[in-house]
Amino acid sequence: MRSLFSRKSDVIVLLPDGSKRPLGDYLFPSAILMLAALMLMVSMFLPYWSMKMIAPQYPKGLTVDVYINHLEGDVREVDALNHYLGMPPLDEGGRLERSISLVAIVILGLLLMAAVFVGNQWAAVLALPVLAFPLIFLADLWLILYQYGHSIDPESALGSAIEPFTPPLFGVGKIGQFGTVSSAEIGLYLAIAAGIVVLVGLWFHRAAYKPIVDARKKAGIADQEAPSA
Repeated sequence: MRSLFSRKSDVIVLLPDGSKRPLGDYLFPSAILMLAALMLMVSMFLPYWSMKMIAPQYPKGLTVDVYINHLEGDVREVDALNHYLGMPPLDEGGRLERSISLVAIVILGLLLMAAVFVGNQWAAVLALPVLAFPLIFLADLWLILYQYGHSIDPESALGSAIEPFTPPLFGVGKIGQFGTVSSAEIGLYLAIAAGIVVLVGLWFHRAAYKPIVDARKKAGIADQEAPSA
């Protein structure tokens, strides 16, 4: 892909010290950062995480898919089971996060777009939230799972039969008579991939713009050392 931007072109960037570089050296990292922003936007429409609950009375299992702004799957059935434990409906967990998630991801995408036009270390600062986003999502999800597993009402119909628990973020677990399987889904993988693409873009961004910064410093030093008329 880089070769497409590195082919000989009539457009040349003149650095402050008089050296020249092809325009493609600057278009390439910009294209990578824009690709990362697109990947993050697409992830909004895909599930980030899921949990499947399996028990003898549910041979096909009960599955809940977690998107960044809503839940899908067998939510009603799980809520009905949680009712006997005195636990709140699934929709009550992370309600604030889901209400702001779409706006938050749009802002992250805009920060990446802004980084395209920044020619110094501030580009990395603008991209930092995108790198942290998957970790923030998982940390918040773990907190929600913990709160749910520790919200059992001992006075409810089955509350005294189950000890407080925290469903696993990934892998196999057990809740009462239910076996659980938790896994990341394509939306989270895409967000993580977007972060990796950002790192690649920042590497090429630094390779392209550091010579400009260095040339400006060199030119500034040369101006200071030049004798006055």
